[in-house]
Amino acid sequence: MEQVKTSADVLFILLGAIMVLAMHAGFAFLELGTVRRKNQVNALVKILSDFSVSTLAYFFVGYTFAYGTHFLGSAQTLAQQNGYELTKFFFLLTFAAAIPAIVSGGIAERAKFGPQLLATALIVSLVYPLFERIAWNQGFGIQAWLSANFGAEFHDFAGSVVVHAVGGWIGLVAVVLLGARRGRYTKDGMIVGHPPSSIPFLALGAWILTVGWFGFNVMSAQTLDKISGIVAVNSLMAMVGGTLMALLVGRNDPGFVHNGPLAGLVAVCAGSDVMHPIGALVTGGVAGALFVYMFTLTQNRWKIDDVLGVWPLHGLCGAWGGVAAGIFGMQALGGLGGVSFMSQLAGTVIGIAIALLGALIVYGGIKKLLGLRLDQEEEYDGADLSIHKISSTPESETNW
Repeated sequence: MEQVKTSADVLFILLGAIMVLAMHAGFAFLELGTVRRKNQVNALVKILSDFSVSTLAYFFVGYTFAYGTHFLGSAQTLAQQNGYELTKFFFLLTFAAAIPAIVSGGIAERAKFGPQLLATALIVSLVYPLFERIAWNQGFGIQAWLSANFGAEFHDFAGSVVVHAVGGWIGLVAVVLLGARRGRYTKDGMIVGHPPSSIPFLALGAWILTVGWFGFNVMSAQTLDKISGIVAVNSLMAMVGGTLMALLVGRNDPGFVHNGPLAGLVAVCAGSDVMHPIGALVTGGVAGALFVYMFTLTQNRWKIDDVLGVWPLHGLCGAWGGVAAGIFGMQALGGLGGVSFMSQLAGTVIGIAIALLGALIVYGGIKKLLGLRLDQEEEYDGADLSIHKISSTPESETNW
């Protein structure tokens, strides 16, 4: 029976890894549909290349840093327990690789290709695993300290803070260091609109992410005996809450509507295993409204040119999710308990601090040594022609 259980666990977490791997197609098409047409090829190439670099960085450095397990031993050792540890690495890699995929959307249309791949390697090797170790592997005694002082550890079941908030706040630093796209804001303070190039592709990306998210959340149990249907239903309710609030607050804007479910799902990751479905609905609804309001504020008032709104979507909704787990996870509000509001707040702040400091070191250093953005002519021509020497519709540029 032990052999059967191990085999079932391997299959369970492998299916989760495949579902989250598919989410990276969602990241690609969400970005492709949002950016201008001259940057569509770059969006697709970045996500696949970032994932490949992330795989090597996490395999050789990041996973070992976070969990103390390496894969440099013999194949016989790696094959033990049906290769469960390797499969767990695959699953957690898809989470780690989400960090550069998140950042990619914020810095779209003007970032150099090589320096971004270097930033990906450094972030997935060192910055992300540092907080992953603290939150998910008892690193540096911080969880024990939180438990001793506030009655519970920091709880992040599927990564509202560990993945999304960290990715979103790293993205904010990268966006600010890069600066706005040329022509986005005029000297007299006017805003030049850059509408999405393809709402259908944007919607496709959102749907792929939404479906894959049920693997992201449910399979975070990591073993079959810990699976819980409440995680799936809470994810569903948060998705619906985020969608409807984005629809309402965003006044039927299709870009907001299709990011609404993503905002809700980002927020519910942390507490999806401890909330009541009504609490998850509220959590998702708040996230949907938060995204619309803060995306508009950052773009129009603060003039932060975050192309896909990765800071509002992942950074802020992820932070809200970390705190919300400490609210709606309480038994007094219908949750299962075992959470502490103060621990959730402290853990969220620690995650944001690590993300900001790590991003400043990585992107600040790369900007000084190599430069981060395309020159004016390259940006005008578009990343597709400047970097990849082909556009998404080359037939329109020939005499064939």
